[in-house]
Amino acid sequence: MELGLLYSGGKDSTLAALLLEEFYDVTLVTAHFGISDDWKHARETAASMGFEFERLELDADVAREAAATIREDGFPRNGIQRVHQHALERLADREYDAIADGTRRDDRVPTISRAQAQSLEDRHDVDYIAPLSGFGRTAVDRLVDARLEVTVGPSEEIDRADYEAELRTIIADEGGPGAVDDCFPDHTQTYVTGVRRASD
Repeated sequence: MELGLLYSGGKDSTLAALLLEEFYDVTLVTAHFGISDDWKHARETAASMGFEFERLELDADVAREAAATIREDGFPRNGIQRVHQHALERLADREYDAIADGTRRDDRVPTISRAQAQSLEDRHDVDYIAPLSGFGRTAVDRLVDARLEVTVGPSEEIDRADYEAELRTIIADEGGPGAVDDCFPDHTQTYVTGVRRASD
């Protein structure tokens, strides 16, 4: 069965790919708006792990709407949630038997409710899978420490291919660097640089 996994190159989506590859032919899919070439970071990680990789271009209007929401709210949650739901809808339009993401049980954003998952499945005739939905952050971190080589650092400095980087660019273009600082709290991100397979 063919599965498309929304992929950023970070630890959660990488761990999700490793969990799913036993059961599916996994393609790592990086959603982007064409604002930057950050998607290339995810492609590099996908290649190093031996996974197929695809790009999924999203609607630029959704990026602008999400950036406006983030600036209006003064925090990123609702804007990033909007982009993630759009990305899942676009992914579900592709020819996969199943789609997935790396959302964890304790993620604040993005999250997908049971009702949203059911709606996605019913409307697109696809299975939606969140393989980390039963894992909290501590459990994920233990698995990551055992299997992945990861670079960790401030969000604005880490090479990754998630929605945040492009949304930051839009907000900075519209309101200057200070606008980004006003909306995004300091936090760390991860970028996977290697995988230790079970046979390693």
